[in-house]
Amino acid sequence: GAAGVPGGSLPLLMVVLGSVGVPPEGIGVVLGVDRILDMCRTTVNVVGDLTAAVYVARTETEWDPRSVSSDVKLAA
Repeated sequence: GAAGVPGGSLPLLMVVLGSVGVPPEGIGVVLGVDRILDMCRTTVNVVGDLTAAVYVARTETEWDPRSVSSDVKLAA
């Protein structure tokens, strides 16, 4: 696995691509595209973590959806 930080998969990706014979020029192209894919992976990871947390809270009957305020102001 890779670290849960933005761009944390880059060292792992470079090692894997180098070990399968991808030339350095090809690795550069893949790294450029990986930034967009990294944002998608991060989004999926966060949504999955939130879903799991809500599921566990509901099964443990410790979460009341009515306790969440709908008038929360986001910081700018």
